[in-house]
Amino acid sequence: MSKIPMTLAGERALREELARLKQVERPRIIQAIAEAREHGDLKENAEYHAAREQQGFCEGRVKDIEGKLSFAQVIDITQIENTGKVIFGVTVTILSLATGQTVIYRIVGEDEADVKNGKISVTSPIARALIGKEVGDEVCVQTPGGIVEYEIEAVVYI
Repeated sequence: MSKIPMTLAGERALREELARLKQVERPRIIQAIAEAREHGDLKENAEYHAAREQQGFCEGRVKDIEGKLSFAQVIDITQIENTGKVIFGVTVTILSLATGQTVIYRIVGEDEADVKNGKISVTSPIARALIGKEVGDEVCVQTPGGIVEYEIEAVVYI
């Protein structure tokens, strides 16, 4: 498997979720299973089956996070020289040439993406079109609604 790029904040969030799952959720689920077993017949015990299902989801997520962290390539954009090029981790301001609307995005890893909060995945069409470009460059992005043209107004390494 290849490296999975993520920001410092993304790595921290995954580590916090992993700790919560292991230290809070696991013990809670184990307690719920133990309590459900005390109710008797396991074949018809809905509480027991629900707790076991939660346990499966929890363990699956733990393995998923551990796998991502083991292949993580954490990129601290503040330690990289600002060349003005759009790279992973930068915050980029783009202007839609069709509407005149300005949008600010931070290019992050897939697990960190949250478009409503201005974070787009490095694998998204917009990010792929922006990577390697500089302030003043125009980029064309294929969207479901057709091709959209943007001009890069600012690139910030924070």
